[in-house]
Amino acid sequence: MTDRLPQSTLRLGLPSGSLQASTVELFGRAGYRISIAERSVFPRIDDDKLSAVLFRAQEISRYVVDGIVDCGLTGYDWIVENGNEKDVVEICELVYSRGSSNPARWVLAVPEESTLRKAEDFSGKIIATELVNTTRRYFADKGVKVNVEFSWGTTEIKARLLDGIVDLTETGSSLRANNLRILDTLLTSTPRLIANKSAWDIPWKREKMENIAMLLKGAIEARAKVGLKMNVPESRLAEVIGFLPAEKSPTVSRLADSQWVAVEVILEEKQERELIPALKRAGATGIITYPLNKVIP
Repeated sequence: MTDRLPQSTLRLGLPSGSLQASTVELFGRAGYRISIAERSVFPRIDDDKLSAVLFRAQEISRYVVDGIVDCGLTGYDWIVENGNEKDVVEICELVYSRGSSNPARWVLAVPEESTLRKAEDFSGKIIATELVNTTRRYFADKGVKVNVEFSWGTTEIKARLLDGIVDLTETGSSLRANNLRILDTLLTSTPRLIANKSAWDIPWKREKMENIAMLLKGAIEARAKVGLKMNVPESRLAEVIGFLPAEKSPTVSRLADSQWVAVEVILEEKQERELIPALKRAGATGIITYPLNKVIP
């Protein structure tokens, strides 16, 4: 594996599976073009100082600790599950996921008809989950002895075959669709960019990782924002600025016609639909909105 990842590059572990598409899309917005050939685990990146490999998210923190890769993107849940919190450098948190911007939650759930209501009711019961170590710690901390079995998938189905499950959810919709009831949240998880401690101590690798983190965070920050441009009569500038969100400081530029100015601001996309009609009535013309790839604070 290491022979395929040159030592002269920053070696990056990317998650395969459910996070793969959203991760590639995020890197694209950050300015890194990633292409993955069919059945290949070695993505191509248009940066000769980066080399990458696809791993299951569950494995990435271990491979970062072992130095197989210098850094990697994985969920906080798998860092905790592998017991690697103190073994890696957490560069940044990246709030994105396969389907929404909601953090993922590992929850204890039972069928709606179950008589079990809280963790303490599970003494001697059987629970299925992929998050075995974390689930065992959760019940051990409560002094409850349970039998935790590893689940290879379709965990929701096993809630009625066993006594309960610990499963991953973003919105809870899949659990509700299967008539399951959430009793408690064991762990809330978001993706994290983590580094091998030795690699972090190498100046050029650290700078490269910090650059990647900055651009990825900028891409996430831009996801819910738009740019807004307009032309405004000088005489109505104060009125127009009064409509803009108070925390925003617009850029105002003089036009060739001294009676007019150009105004530009970045704002939340959801504010756009309320602002544009008000700005138009206040005399703004040539109103343009445009998507953003990155917003770097």
